[in-house]
Amino acid sequence: MANGLKLLGAFVLAAASIAHAEWVDPSVLDACPGYKVQNVHTSGAQLTADLVLAGTGCNVFGADIQKLALQVTYETDTRIHMKITDPATQRYEVPASVLPRPSVSGFHGSTKNAAIQFNYTTSPFSFSVYRTKTHEVLFSTGKHPLIFEPQYLRLKTDLPVNANIYGLGEHTDSFRLPNFNTTRTLWSRDAYGVPTGSNLYGNHPVYFEHRTTGTHGVFLLNSNGMDIKINNTEAGGQTTLEYNVIGGVFDMYFLAGSETDPTELSRQYAEVVGVPAEVPYWSFGLHQCRFGYQNYIDVSEVITNYSQASIPLETMWTDIDYMDERRIFTTDPDYFPIPKMREIVDYLHDHDQRFVLMTDPAVPYLPGQGYGPYNRGTADDIFMKMPNGSQALGLVWPGVTVFPDWFNTKTQDWWTNEFKMFYEPQTGLDIDGAWIDMNEPSSFCVYPCLDPFEQAIQQGLPPNRSSSAPPPNYPIFPGWTDPSMRKRSIDEKGFDYDNPPYAIENFVGPLGASTANVTSVHQNGLVMYDTHNLYGTMMSVATHNAMLSRRPGKRTLVITRSTFAGAGAHVGKWLGDNFSTWDQYLESISGILSMATIYQVPMVGADICGYAENTTETLCARWAMLGAFYPFMRDHNADTSISQEFYRWPSVAQAARNVLEIRYRFMDYIYTAFHQAHLDGTPVLRPVWYNYPSDANTFGIMSQFFFGSSLLVSPVIEENSTSVTFYLPKDTFYDLATLAPIQGQGANMTLDNVGFTEIPLYIKSGVILPLRARGAMTTTELRKTPFELVIAPSSSGEASGQLYVDDGESITPSKTTELTMTYKHNRLEVKGKYDYREGVDIASVVILGVSIVPKSINIQVPGKASPMAVASPQFTHQADTGVLNITVPAGTSMEPGLLMWW
Repeated sequence: MANGLKLLGAFVLAAASIAHAEWVDPSVLDACPGYKVQNVHTSGAQLTADLVLAGTGCNVFGADIQKLALQVTYETDTRIHMKITDPATQRYEVPASVLPRPSVSGFHGSTKNAAIQFNYTTSPFSFSVYRTKTHEVLFSTGKHPLIFEPQYLRLKTDLPVNANIYGLGEHTDSFRLPNFNTTRTLWSRDAYGVPTGSNLYGNHPVYFEHRTTGTHGVFLLNSNGMDIKINNTEAGGQTTLEYNVIGGVFDMYFLAGSETDPTELSRQYAEVVGVPAEVPYWSFGLHQCRFGYQNYIDVSEVITNYSQASIPLETMWTDIDYMDERRIFTTDPDYFPIPKMREIVDYLHDHDQRFVLMTDPAVPYLPGQGYGPYNRGTADDIFMKMPNGSQALGLVWPGVTVFPDWFNTKTQDWWTNEFKMFYEPQTGLDIDGAWIDMNEPSSFCVYPCLDPFEQAIQQGLPPNRSSSAPPPNYPIFPGWTDPSMRKRSIDEKGFDYDNPPYAIENFVGPLGASTANVTSVHQNGLVMYDTHNLYGTMMSVATHNAMLSRRPGKRTLVITRSTFAGAGAHVGKWLGDNFSTWDQYLESISGILSMATIYQVPMVGADICGYAENTTETLCARWAMLGAFYPFMRDHNADTSISQEFYRWPSVAQAARNVLEIRYRFMDYIYTAFHQAHLDGTPVLRPVWYNYPSDANTFGIMSQFFFGSSLLVSPVIEENSTSVTFYLPKDTFYDLATLAPIQGQGANMTLDNVGFTEIPLYIKSGVILPLRARGAMTTTELRKTPFELVIAPSSSGEASGQLYVDDGESITPSKTTELTMTYKHNRLEVKGKYDYREGVDIASVVILGVSIVPKSINIQVPGKASPMAVASPQFTHQADTGVLNITVPAGTSMEPGLLMWW
């Protein structure tokens, strides 16, 4: 401990302010002795060794562990798994029950043939990972010694100057992280306003680094709180990335990625954390919600108003307003009576629409008051406990609460049963999807929360209603007939859980602030200090399973707020309580790209028009159009904000109609992309540099992205502006509005007179887009609409595309249609299988960039003995745009063997 006292003079410790993390002079840490390697043993694809402290420990934030165990495994030819643990102590690791480890069949052949190599220096121990082919170093601890203490782990790597680092979220910082004095803190919190430079709801300790020579990734599988620091101001001008972790072990995956194709790295990361879950077809429609619908009449009128405005509304959502005194699994008998809510659900289902409700994790603490969810949970003993065995209490919307222990072996059955009872189709609310919130978990109890009961009184929880109850039998949907006590604790090992020796940059201060007690204990003995960051994902899995139990064999839509690595294998995500500002409109692009491209959580979106504060007509119009290219599209706002449903302003209504026509036409295109993501992790959204990895001008772009692989979205980003300047890579594109070609020059271009009901969209050349011939008011109606193939040839005259079609809801569809379309030398050919036949007829083919008018066009239909000739006027050509539009004979199926040439 003496050495630690000497070092204190070199520290600049964080003040009581919540704005700064712990800081230690890097030169002091780099002077620590580190470890030396002993007892190296290599067997096939695995290396093991002892790491022995190389001198007197620095004891920076506790006593240095004297001896560690190193294990390095080549798991595949593109993945190296490294673990550094304390063999003498059972330290916490992320349980495999939460994130199953990737299956490893063993690396076959010589490890020298792997795409990346692990290299180490014996004394002091350092290591590097480099590309086998080029010997380019991708990760190197170099002169930065390893530090491993009971509540502090430190590992540091050197980076290239101006490194392109992406990930390390959840955050609202720029998509490419700044190199200057940046701290990314991972500790889940209720992050109202989603401020930049702050820890937010979820935790994904993975980063992708892109260079012109390739793209690689590093994943630290650790759920403890941590600061990850990126800085370029150290001595010598070196840029570094440093992990500062307050528990657990170093469990790291190094991913080779690719020298040419960044999407390969996304697929490799999906092998580790799991591929995304497929979602139902209907979930890609428009969703509407608000915190602040006063009663069932408000909800019904919103549904009616969308219909009258001719704006497609697929799913109506209801926030916690519906609950009785904010208690989950209840409805307010006066404001949201079950009979009226069931009438709303029946109306939606009768009109091929859907319904989703909010469910929070916090259960009201109501012993002896006849509240079933609490009584049944207590009987099963499934709530989090304090070290003394009492129920751990918090303070959330219904007042004093307890929190489910998702590690408890009985919790899943309890949660599934509550869902079955409350959401029972015959007597309850027959929801189509689930929305889970407040699952960081959030608590309103002011730290240190010594008396949550008194604080509930002071904060007025649960809140009183601010309006009178509506008439109990008010008619809705006219003309429609219903078809049917906490204290800071130091444990026996001397661990301080609320205020560990190293203070991460938690925006709200102590670890236990604004959340469940970090000293509380799970049934299996794990402590919330270690598992806190897993809570939202564990609730997500339990909710996913509960929904599957309600509708066996059917895909679920579950949207969560808090996520950890691997969450996308079960649920989707919305980006939380943003503000109605132009800055957050723009920042939402970085948020969806991070989730969909890097973290493998592709069903993601931000609250369109903003959640908090008041939107404006122009912001809402622009946001409606941008939001149509979020995978998850929902308008949602707060009870303290003005109403912002799309029909509230004429320009917003028109913007919504315009862009939803586009979104719905592209729905099978994005549905196909999601299916591919489910198969192998190929991202459904792409930053511009993913498609142009050698163009350094694209590396920092955060105001443009590709929807799917091929539709470039470049929204207007300035308030009240009708002009946008955006980057067009050196490639051929086609303007979606006119279908005319445009040659990108690898430079910025400016568009003027972009109306508030328009958004610039460009098709990347070389693709075939399977679009619906027109939009529809519901996805059910859309699936009855024939297709239109849009062929956008490359400069060489070639294009290709895919289409996946199934029933839209089955986890394992009995029949599927999976087609590949190719276009070359003025010839279109369709291959694949055609088992699911509903709604896959083809009405027309549109070929772009055609300069020569064909005299005739031939179509060979499978099963027909000879081709049919299509002559003018069955096809038209526009000389100014080069668009060739071909009307296909009625009833022609898009199936293998279909040929068209001219």
